[in-house]
Amino acid sequence: MARLQSQRGFALIELIAAIVMINIGILAILLTLNSGQVTLRRSAELSTASVVADKHMERFRALPYDSIYLDTASLDAINADTTSLGTIYRGDSAYSATQVNQTCSPLVAACTPSQTVTGPDGRTYRIDTYIVWTTPAGGDPVKQATVVVRRSTGSTALARTVSTFGENF
Repeated sequence: MARLQSQRGFALIELIAAIVMINIGILAILLTLNSGQVTLRRSAELSTASVVADKHMERFRALPYDSIYLDTASLDAINADTTSLGTIYRGDSAYSATQVNQTCSPLVAACTPSQTVTGPDGRTYRIDTYIVWTTPAGGDPVKQATVVVRRSTGSTALARTVSTFGENF
C-alpha cells in the first residue's frame, strides 16, 4: 500500500476556507439587517406622513362648509413662485388654476396652500393643500380637498388624502 504524501499545511487551508465561509455568512446577515433597517425607516416615514395628512384633513372636517377655502394671497404667491417649491405645487395632479379661495384673515393653517411642519418623528414634512370645485354625476357642486404630504426637500408624495365637502352633507 502506498502511503499518502505529507499533509503539512492542509489544516491551514481548511482553516482559511472555514473563515471565508463564516465571513460570507456574517456578511449576508449584516446585509439583511441593513435592508430591514432601511425598510423600517421608510415605513415609519410613510406612516408618519399619513398621520400628518389625516391631521391636516381633520382641520377641514372641523370647519363649517363656508370656511373651507385657501387664502388668495398665498395662492398668488405660489403661482408666482418660480423655484422648485412653486413648480412642485403646480405640478401635482390635484392642482387647478381655479382653486376655491378667498382672503383668509387671520391666516390659519387650514387656509395655507403650502406649509412645512415637523412630524411626531422629528422629521420635517411639506403639506400641500388643494381645494377645487367638482360636480359628481347628477349632483350639486362640492368642494374637494386634497392634502399631499412630501419630504420638505423632495417632490415625491409620501401620503395623499382626498375628502369631499358639500353644503348638504
